[in-house]
Amino acid sequence: MRRITVALTLLAALVSGSYAGSRAVSDERESPGGGRGTNILVVGIDSRAGLSAAEKERLHVGGKGCNCTDVIMLVHLSANQRRASIVSLPRDSYVQYAGDPATTAAGGPARSGKINGAFARGAGPLTVRTVEKVTGLRIDHYLETGFTGFEQAVDNLGGATVCTDKPLKDSGSGLDIPAGAHHTDGNGALRYVRARHVTPPGDLGRVRRQQRMVNDLLARLTAEGALSGPVDTARTARTLLRSVRTDDRTELVDLVRVGWALGRLRPENIELATVPIRLFDHRVPGVGSTLVWDEARSAALWNALSADRPITGDPRIQPVPETPVKTNPALIAVRVDDPVVAEALRRNGFAVTHSSPSAPPVRPDGPPVISHAPGREADAATLAAALPSARLQPVAHHDRFLDVAVGTRPVEVKTVTYDRNTAEGAPVTGNTLRCPSPPKPPAPAHTSNR
Repeated sequence: MRRITVALTLLAALVSGSYAGSRAVSDERESPGGGRGTNILVVGIDSRAGLSAAEKERLHVGGKGCNCTDVIMLVHLSANQRRASIVSLPRDSYVQYAGDPATTAAGGPARSGKINGAFARGAGPLTVRTVEKVTGLRIDHYLETGFTGFEQAVDNLGGATVCTDKPLKDSGSGLDIPAGAHHTDGNGALRYVRARHVTPPGDLGRVRRQQRMVNDLLARLTAEGALSGPVDTARTARTLLRSVRTDDRTELVDLVRVGWALGRLRPENIELATVPIRLFDHRVPGVGSTLVWDEARSAALWNALSADRPITGDPRIQPVPETPVKTNPALIAVRVDDPVVAEALRRNGFAVTHSSPSAPPVRPDGPPVISHAPGREADAATLAAALPSARLQPVAHHDRFLDVAVGTRPVEVKTVTYDRNTAEGAPVTGNTLRCPSPPKPPAPAHTSNR
């Protein structure tokens, strides 16, 4: 009966021609903040239940599962369906769970822990209520999948593009890919989105890769016409439902509405971000290392979504420092042959070693020179931001230090700002996060039957 109802509802919407208009208006729901739009919670579950030994080996998930959410993404589709915001909630976020009815009735306190633990306590319903509690947003639809479901979903949708500017290898997830863009199957995509022991390590780097893969998958489906109209989108939604579970408020017609709207968006109208973090290694007894959200910036993020506003370009969510850098100065070992410059860089947060005794008796003419080993370009760029007149000079077989040789010209030392949120999870648009197209496989050679 439920399938018949869904089919008739979808058919009526398509025949009436009002699917993109009246249906969208009727589905807008007010959030606690008074804004409008549609909020979809998408989660991936870390569970080995029901997996055979062979499946665990193939998926490279041989460890112990936590029966918790490994991926949490909140998708906000604006009321006018002209913008989508995809926000990742890192799995180690330290939050207060929504109280279960029995505890609340007894007057007991709500428990706190990593946000991924809400699923272990109360499955999808508690996960939804907890996300609603900590964001102030109402979740309209819920989608859930596990390891095999994710693999099957990517395979059924024709694979995915993954990319990296340097080789990535992680024994924990089984990821091992060279630099560049690669078209991969569901198994390879799973390894890519699960990797945590690569640079940058931990949750933020991992969720940025997840966002990149979702962004590219959406772009490819749009380019191939899989979301070009209600009929094609319905076919894609049915394919997705083979391996993705939904809550009882989410019908095929809802997925078609959302998917069709996403397929009409330009890349610059898709926003991707991670909740801003204040503490990256907050230790909690009995819980372990957690992430604590930046209270003011995360509140600004949820307020923007509640009011149906863009999240990119909002300095309340992502402040814009005068001189931002992408790597942490505290992790950059620098040798400087001038005591004044050395002290200025030390105050700027760099790990400085004073090397004046090795300075030449006559300074070379010109600005300072930064010497570094090949492959240290990102750190060298951070140091150059603090020394804007410096020249960069890669040197083969150079050691782990970056050397600053001060010349005859006066040296300006600028204050740089490293914000890990900016480097790994700042709000960006889909066109800036797009992977380059992977090379096409060579055409099969023609053979002769003679």
